[in-house]
Amino acid sequence: MTDFEKIYAENSDFIYKYLFKLCSNASVAEELTQETFFKAYMNFNCLRNKAKAPVWLCQIAKNTYYAWYNEQRKHSNFEENEEIKADFDIESFYEKKELTEKALCCLHGLEEPYKEVFMLSVFGQLSLKEISRLFGKSESWARVTFYRAKQKLAERMVQP
Repeated sequence: MTDFEKIYAENSDFIYKYLFKLCSNASVAEELTQETFFKAYMNFNCLRNKAKAPVWLCQIAKNTYYAWYNEQRKHSNFEENEEIKADFDIESFYEKKELTEKALCCLHGLEEPYKEVFMLSVFGQLSLKEISRLFGKSESWARVTFYRAKQKLAERMVQP
C-alpha cells in the first residue's frame, strides 16, 4: 500500500463527514470528497509532513467546497418577479452587512491556529474533539484555542 493509499484509507470517511456537514447533501459530499482526494493526489508531492495530512486534506476539502458553492451561486436562477417586502429595513440590512464584513476582516487577521480552529468549529461545524484530532492535540487544547480565538475576535471587533 502506497503512502497516499494509506492516507486515503485513514481519512476518506472523515473528509466525507466534514464535507457533508458543510453542504448537507450526501451525493454532493461524495462528489466533493472524490474531487478533494483527486486534488490531493495531484499535489501529494507538496505534502512535506505526512502526519499533518488530515489538516492538509481539510484545507483542500474546504477550498473545494467553496469553489463548488461559488459555482452553484453563479448558476442559481433567481425569480425575476420577486416582490420586495414592504417591511424590509434597508438601514438594518446595511448595518448587518458592515458588521459581517468587519467580523470577516477581523477573523482573517487572526493568527494561526486561532483562525483555523475558529473556522473549523463555526463554519465547518466540527466538534472540538474532531478539531483536536486534526491537529494532533488534546481536546482541552482545542477548547482553549477556540475560546482564545473568540476573545481575540471580540477584542478586534470593538476596535474602531
